Amino acid sequence: MRTGLKHWLLLGLACTQQIALAANLTVGVLGVEDDARYWPRRLEQNYPGHPGGRPLDAATLAVDETAMEMDAAGHKLVVKNFMAASSADLPKALAQLKAARVQYVLLDLPDADLQTVLAGAATALGPAILFNIGSGADVLRGSGCAANLLHTYPSEAMRSDALAQYLAARSWNQALVLAGPRAQDKLQLEAWMRAAKRYGVKTTASTPFKLSTDPRERELSNVRLLTKDKGHDVVVVVDSDGEFARRVPFNTQWPRPVLGSNGLTALAWHPQWDLNGGPQLSRRFMRAAHRPMTGQDWATWAAVKAIVAALSERPKATVAEQLQLLRSGQVALDGFKGPRLTFRAWDGQLRQPVFLAHGDGVAALAPFDGVLHPTEVLDTLGVDEKESACRQRP
Repeated sequence: MRTGLKHWLLLGLACTQQIALAANLTVGVLGVEDDARYWPRRLEQNYPGHPGGRPLDAATLAVDETAMEMDAAGHKLVVKNFMAASSADLPKALAQLKAARVQYVLLDLPDADLQTVLAGAATALGPAILFNIGSGADVLRGSGCAANLLHTYPSEAMRSDALAQYLAARSWNQALVLAGPRAQDKLQLEAWMRAAKRYGVKTTASTPFKLSTDPRERELSNVRLLTKDKGHDVVVVVDSDGEFARRVPFNTQWPRPVLGSNGLTALAWHPQWDLNGGPQLSRRFMRAAHRPMTGQDWATWAAVKAIVAALSERPKATVAEQLQLLRSGQVALDGFKGPRLTFRAWDGQLRQPVFLAHGDGVAALAPFDGVLHPTEVLDTLGVDEKESACRQRP
């Protein structure tokens, strides 16, 4: 008995020592407390394509799911929230990240704050891999890219290409575009115009709208008046805010499908995706966060999965070597969308299918059959290598 007891005590001690030797690596989630995207009133509106809640829930879920893989690699991932009270306090949060030697930073910031952080990230954070988990801004993949920045959230170009491919596949080639007045609307409109030209969709008119209580501007918010011309197959709404777009379906002058910011939308994730393990992932997230999984949640989860994939491939790799593995496409991850997903070498964007979805489910998945590419069909979504303005590589 004593010999057996001694054996089990020694075995337990060895296991404890092995756990103690495991390297604890921190995944930092950087956000801003007064971020307008998370104001309670905003979350209540539940606009398609907008965040449904803070990304910490998704990061924690991914870490829990991959704990065994990390144990096998001799590592342990820990998620920690780094929250600045306001944009002005971001330098303090960056200093905390640097002091804690955080190697992986998930950036959950408004576009303006994100670009400010990226401008000084090299000195503010030191060696770290940054993940954009919520911004579709094409400039972050283009002239404003960074060598250590990876994007798990799809770009505006990718989402617009998905919509244009959908229209081209159905020969709905005449689109009336309703575009908002915000700066973000203009960027989304540019992405749509590029995609429409790429896939042969003609924009019959690009008509501005404006939500206003001024009686002199009522025509700019009247959907029937804005869609009175008959010569179009579909109505594409470009509305980064989301409030006008929700008024458009079933309110057009003529019976036309609505796409873009409402109706049929291009999304990174939809909780009703019912293939490739999607239902299981959506249910696990719902149990953990008590809300449906959004595209931003999926992008957060995918960022942690990418970290795990790199560490599993080469457990002793440095941060720079892990970045090279990911950015070069040598490491793939299972995003529960079908194909194995890899990052593009030229801009750090994660290749991925994009859902064409409505409130009740997924209508289609882009890229579509018949869309061709010389090397990788997923590269028909977004900016291809020859088009890229990004000149930063690790």
